[in-house]
Amino acid sequence: MSTSDTSVKTISNASGNRSSLVQMSMGRRGPGMRGAPIEKPKDGKTTFKRLLKYFRQELGLVIALAAVVVAGVACSVIAPGLQSNAIDRIVGARFDTLPKLLIIMVVFYIGYGLSTLIQGRLSASLSQRIIKRMRSDLFGKIVRLPVSFIDGHSHGDLMSRMTNDAENVSGVISQSLSSLFSGVLMLIGTASVMLWYNVPLTLLSCSTVVLTVLFTRFISKKMRSFFVKRQQLLGRVNGTVEEMVSASKTVTAYNYQDEAIRQFSETADQLTKTGIKAEIIGNCMGPVMNMFNNVSFVIVAVFGAWFALKGYITVGVISAFIVYSKQFSRPINELAQLYGQIQTAIAGAERIFAILDEKEEPSGGEIPAQPVRGVIEFKHVNFSYVPGKQIIKDFNLKVESGKKIALVGTTGSGKTTIINLLMRFYEIDSGEILLDGVNIKDLSIHDLRNAIGIVLQDTILFTDTVKYNLTYADPNVSMEEIRAAAASSNCAKMIEAWPEGYDTMLLASGTGLSQGQRQLLTIGRAFLSYPQILILDEATSSVDTRTEKHIQDAMVELMANRTSLIIAHRISTIRDADQIIVMDQGTIVESGTHDVLLAKGGVYHELYMTQFAGQKT
Repeated sequence: MSTSDTSVKTISNASGNRSSLVQMSMGRRGPGMRGAPIEKPKDGKTTFKRLLKYFRQELGLVIALAAVVVAGVACSVIAPGLQSNAIDRIVGARFDTLPKLLIIMVVFYIGYGLSTLIQGRLSASLSQRIIKRMRSDLFGKIVRLPVSFIDGHSHGDLMSRMTNDAENVSGVISQSLSSLFSGVLMLIGTASVMLWYNVPLTLLSCSTVVLTVLFTRFISKKMRSFFVKRQQLLGRVNGTVEEMVSASKTVTAYNYQDEAIRQFSETADQLTKTGIKAEIIGNCMGPVMNMFNNVSFVIVAVFGAWFALKGYITVGVISAFIVYSKQFSRPINELAQLYGQIQTAIAGAERIFAILDEKEEPSGGEIPAQPVRGVIEFKHVNFSYVPGKQIIKDFNLKVESGKKIALVGTTGSGKTTIINLLMRFYEIDSGEILLDGVNIKDLSIHDLRNAIGIVLQDTILFTDTVKYNLTYADPNVSMEEIRAAAASSNCAKMIEAWPEGYDTMLLASGTGLSQGQRQLLTIGRAFLSYPQILILDEATSSVDTRTEKHIQDAMVELMANRTSLIIAHRISTIRDADQIIVMDQGTIVESGTHDVLLAKGGVYHELYMTQFAGQKT
């Protein structure tokens, strides 16, 4: 489902009995590390292979990065050997070729520095390009997923895949990938040169590697539990803050500030204690590794001196070995720390790919679009959000073209669900829904939703100009059409009174506007979508009487000559409906005009008296 079709927000409870408010803007066309927990992937090999596809699309950058890494490692491996030769020449008082050797050595060190600089730039460019493509794929997938999928998953979790998981992948590519490659090459190159110089001293200097590996495995297990707990507590802290900010009026109205502070402080204290333990364990990694490195230096110095006295090696070789032992131990330390980051990144990529593998909303049938007359028919429709908990039961209803039909009933009776099924936000379990005699499953979803406009009680506006919000369905409409729609929806005077008029920027999605102003803008947007069928959720329940009159006048004009389905909460707004459908527990219990239903003295009469005679519900 693309953004051009709809913007959706559905609220559901855990029991599966949904009281969902699907918030949409319909139209013909829309605008269209340390310190992190080690999260292991379920299928790392498959995920890694899929990641390689993104690298293949940036093959030029990958080759350039690999070449720079190889050049840097070569300079790093060769330079200590040149240093060894220089020291031996100084000890042997052979100064004739020393200046040339020193110049070559400096060139290699400069080459290593430049390669490191270029490597960082290429890695950053590669990571940003890959993550841009991955995020684009993910966003394109999310907006095309069925509403049922979005309903069944935490919105925060979906956003986390777009942000946190993508950032984990980006961080590894920009910081760890080249380090991994260069580290492996450095180990191979350094070990080869050390073995070439002296095998016994090489084995002795590498003796601390075993200790490094064992310590890394031990400390990683300790770190993992604390870091996972810390991330969980951090999530709770963020959730508490978000909830308190979004519900600030309620918190203040019920004098809940002190209790909110107490709850936040409890979680924050737990986070602090866990964070301190995690950082203590995490920060001990560096000092212990340095200790192992220093032990390696001592081994090289002691045994190197003894070998030099025996005449097995020269003083220059001892100097080279000290540098090489450091170069050998550094990649091991880095690779040990990179392991967790790489595992977490692959796990993040796996979560991203899990969304990319979800089935998109079907495009529908292939029957060519025809001019829509607006005849809607539900035939023996059954539906359940959760298997075994049926919401709609054998629902039958026919709406003739141009008629105004109202759906009334208590909360949870299935009124909004009927709209969800008509829009194909959810697929029915059995039965048929027909539009002009054609099963909506045989119609393109794009054509189906193009024919329908929706105005809801809870308005959706976007952080952009008034003009953008009015033309969300079709950005190509003329200013004459925009002004005409604004006039018809009774919002022209309001817009023209603002300093920037139609170019006024709505900040924070229009939260600075009153509910009535927001509603009038959404009605204007519906006008510009030119729908043949109109769906109206009660739009006046939270506005004053005068604004309600303006909104109702605009809605009357919008409904003219259109098939209209009205979800009614205020019975006073549907007295002139051609037919009123009373629903209860997913079935039609009464139908007829306002006067006929009142005369029956049934469920509708009870609802009416509840609102107008003050009876208790």
